[in-house]
Amino acid sequence: MKIKEIVSALERFAPLPLQDGFDNAGLQIGLTDAEVTGALLCLDVTEAVLDEAIALGYNLVIAHHPLIFKGYKSLTGRDYVERCILKAVKNDIVVYAAHTNLDNAPGGVNFKMAEKLGLKNIRILEPKGGEWGMEAGSGIIGELSEPETETDFLHRVKKLFEVECLQHNKLSGREIQQVALCGGTGAFLIPEAIRQRADVFLTGEIKYHEFFGHENEILLAAIGHYESEQYTKELFYTLIREMYPDLEMKQTRVNTNPIKYM
Repeated sequence: MKIKEIVSALERFAPLPLQDGFDNAGLQIGLTDAEVTGALLCLDVTEAVLDEAIALGYNLVIAHHPLIFKGYKSLTGRDYVERCILKAVKNDIVVYAAHTNLDNAPGGVNFKMAEKLGLKNIRILEPKGGEWGMEAGSGIIGELSEPETETDFLHRVKKLFEVECLQHNKLSGREIQQVALCGGTGAFLIPEAIRQRADVFLTGEIKYHEFFGHENEILLAAIGHYESEQYTKELFYTLIREMYPDLEMKQTRVNTNPIKYM
């Protein structure tokens, strides 16, 4: 099959118009008329990921985070992005990214997080409307089958998402049952999570000042950007495997998280 068939399938699930205005999702590098030799799935495109694709003989890399966000006037290999571009072109590797369009799509990144947590009665936290033929939007809210203590919930989150350092605001002794979440940088949804009476809001990153003043309203928890979205590779795998069961495909073995904990 041709690479463009896989791209089209991904864009039917997560249409590019769903992406946020700042984003650069979609085809990043390469020609999609080529026959696909295999697909490597990742969160971030790095030189190590491209080396893995080359070693496997794969000519398609599907990432969550776009490699290219800005325009380039020259390509000299002065940073890792330019080196990745040059390496991909030299080795005829197509790079495709499904970013905020996949965040906002029903069944997308946030739904995968909810699946890991065992949430039910899931709905989109901040809908964008159905003009794309689907109900899409930012974040999700759902329920646990049984309430948990704050401590039990946070410990379970740490284990499920392999979190080395979890940040949270002051514990108040509330029970956790209504859970709102957003992968990546989702703190902009804190007011909506409070408005919808969530017991906890879980996301990848929350800034220092955004933790202030909410301890009596909601439990806030930040688990790390990479940690919150790591199962996007699994989401890609499931989506593509259902449509193309014979495609050679792997999730990268490279941990691309640039943040290390001491």
